[in-house]
Amino acid sequence: MSTAAGQARTPKAGMGRVEFITLMAMLFAMVAFSIDSMLPALPRMAAELTPEAPNRAQLILTFFVIGLGLGTFVMGPVSDAFGRKPVILASAGLYLIGAALATLAQTLELMLLARALQGLGAAGPRVAGMAVIRDLFAGREMARIMSFVMMIFVLFPAVAPLIGAGIIALSGGWRSVFVAFLVFGSIGAAWMQLRLAETLPRGNRRPFRASVVVAAAREAFALPMVRLVTLVLTLCFGMFFAMLQSVQPIFDQTFGRADTFPVWFFFLSLGVAAASLLNTRLVMRFGMRRIVTVALAVQVAISGMMLTLSYIALPATWEFALFLFWQASMFFQAGVTIGNLNAMGMEPLGHIAGMAASVIGGISTVFAMALAAPLGLAFDGSIRPLATGVFVLSLLAVLLMLRLRRVEQMR
Repeated sequence: MSTAAGQARTPKAGMGRVEFITLMAMLFAMVAFSIDSMLPALPRMAAELTPEAPNRAQLILTFFVIGLGLGTFVMGPVSDAFGRKPVILASAGLYLIGAALATLAQTLELMLLARALQGLGAAGPRVAGMAVIRDLFAGREMARIMSFVMMIFVLFPAVAPLIGAGIIALSGGWRSVFVAFLVFGSIGAAWMQLRLAETLPRGNRRPFRASVVVAAAREAFALPMVRLVTLVLTLCFGMFFAMLQSVQPIFDQTFGRADTFPVWFFFLSLGVAAASLLNTRLVMRFGMRRIVTVALAVQVAISGMMLTLSYIALPATWEFALFLFWQASMFFQAGVTIGNLNAMGMEPLGHIAGMAASVIGGISTVFAMALAAPLGLAFDGSIRPLATGVFVLSLLAVLLMLRLRRVEQMR
């Protein structure tokens, strides 16, 4: 790895950087795969579990993210106390229990409970995996590794709707998608157990006491940069979650293209991979803050254009083409903002990396879903609710990034 200290705590002999990045990407992808592969299944799940109110099927995504956010608050300090590997393995077990319960769910209520459990379980690999990266890397090199991880793991969510649609077509039912979650989670946990050495030495662990957790949280939020980065990350996740909740209904009800949705989603999702690859080159030259600010400013312009055009009667093919361009811009934006923002927030908190990952990840996820859920439920057959929300959120994010610039200049 990049430093001697890092080399002393790297994965077992024979596990190089490429394998390490791929493993981290798979652990992170547990979240995205668990969301995106569900998108083609939502109409069938709505028809079976909530036929009287099909729009409530979006709650299947919402409860997963809520569980993810709540779990994120806990997993970081627990990993600081007991190590990264035990937390990842225990969380993976909880994820598998949730997936198994979902395969048996006959009511929407039970399905939502199962998805919340899945979200809680997925929080461990997400938070502890991020702390593993912070244990081994720092600064722009950490941002570079994060970008490589983002680039690789996006291949999972990019193909996830295609995989979900294929599983449904072959099995004749949506429940088999949860079997895929069981297989995916089991492989990731086994790979990590066999190949990854613990990255947090016992001497660097912090006791899991409420007072210690509160003190670490206060230390994190005492830094203006961490506060601002967390707010911007919340807004970025809010835009992304709102888009994920609305994209399948828009393809289906607005444009009548539900059958081709997984294919379009695949190509659009590659924008995250392209952006992450580009970020690995640009971040060393321009820095994280400048890249994030420019990306968000571009989104303000594009979403503002889409909001304006939503009030104009356009030919259907033009409207669909513009929608695809807008979606591609949102995926690209995610690829150059989320990894950089996480790295910016974690940079001054390496000595409490697990707690920092929990604070930043938990708050940004829970509050992002609080922003995104109303936008998804507000879907009225047009792109207008989503365009309005993304425009407002991206504008607020740009203003906060400008404030962050002033804070950095004062340091």
